[in-house]
Amino acid sequence: MSPHAKVTLGLAAGAVFGLIVNLLVERGAIPRGALDTVVGYATRPLGQIFLNMLFMVVVPIVFCSLALGVAKLGNVGQFGRLSFHTFSYFLLTTAASALLGLLLVNVFQPGRGFDSEAREALLETFGEEATEKVSTGATGFSVDMIVDIVSRNPVREAAEMRMLPIIFFAMLFGAALIGIREELRVPVLRLLEGIGEIMATIVGYAMRLAPYAVFALVFNVTARLGLDVVKQLGLFVVLVFSGYLLHLFGTYSVILALVIRYPPRLFFKKVTPVMVTAFSTSSSNATLPTTIRHAERDLGVPPQIAGFVLPVGATTNMNGTSLFEAVLVLFLAQVFGVELSLGSQALVVVLSVLTAVGAAGVPSGAIPLIVGVLETVGVPGEAIALIIGVDRILDMGRTVVNVTGDVTAACFVSRRLGFALKPVTPQGDPSDPSP
Repeated sequence: MSPHAKVTLGLAAGAVFGLIVNLLVERGAIPRGALDTVVGYATRPLGQIFLNMLFMVVVPIVFCSLALGVAKLGNVGQFGRLSFHTFSYFLLTTAASALLGLLLVNVFQPGRGFDSEAREALLETFGEEATEKVSTGATGFSVDMIVDIVSRNPVREAAEMRMLPIIFFAMLFGAALIGIREELRVPVLRLLEGIGEIMATIVGYAMRLAPYAVFALVFNVTARLGLDVVKQLGLFVVLVFSGYLLHLFGTYSVILALVIRYPPRLFFKKVTPVMVTAFSTSSSNATLPTTIRHAERDLGVPPQIAGFVLPVGATTNMNGTSLFEAVLVLFLAQVFGVELSLGSQALVVVLSVLTAVGAAGVPSGAIPLIVGVLETVGVPGEAIALIIGVDRILDMGRTVVNVTGDVTAACFVSRRLGFALKPVTPQGDPSDPSP
């Protein structure tokens, strides 16, 4: 069985066992205290150990990949072209995802007629958890966030895993490498390559634990919530996942077929391990080592492009987050009876794009930012408590969209800069080499 098939099996088993345990707890066959003990002393620690093993290599991988990617471009002019194509793609696809979310909510109106008793029950049940997530989360997009990208203490930023300053410092480091003498540059490049290989090996160790950790992570969610919360928010959950699927297999497929000229079926086959890892970890940053490895090895994205586009994308290219924010803000506006004009909805699109850039690439990293968008358009911030119960499930889906968008961006930039993706036939068209 392939590694990603094992992860998928663990994910499915965790969901099934979690639902069964939740049902038994509700019927009194299993004491709730016993479930809390299992989660507190077994499944939650296992899941966190797995995530921590992935997070521990994020900073060195981002730094080494970005510095190498910029340094191997060979000149600052090439770096400028790479940056232009990368950020243009990020901006356009993120805006498109937000517009898709607005369209779905306006057509299906999932918040109209939402039961008031269910609303109050959700607010009471998850209000405290919502407050905790907002108070410990990231802040929204602001001018200060731009200023703070240029940090006076990169070591502190690395310790706190603040990725934008690390990205800036790594790009500056790589650009400086271009300008120094070759006898000094080559040993530094080899050192960075060696550290990158070591980090990739550690990721390999972590992924051996992945099937069991994914079982634990999904079990924790389903055993605690069961189907009741999902039923109360059923239309909203279905609509969000429909948006994810439309953007994932619709928007990306069109871009792949018409712009990148790479067969969508082959592309999704090759990035399946990346998508499974993203779904199981709910974190773009934790998925980054897997994303880089498969983009370079299976799709043939040049290391200097993968090393730039993918680390930057894990922090700033949040298509799934932007779509989710747009859907959620309009949904909660409908639930609370707040009518949003066309101008207000346009503002939601702009804010969804901007705040998606500021969202942390960690589980539920978008939640604190959404509160600011809600209050900007007149929806009470505490309304976020309505979806906290199902957010882990929704977060899994939007991370898949985010990470897959990063890989399509890397393929797009590779094509724009004249590189061929693999496998490639003598005629220059991608084809599937499998028998």
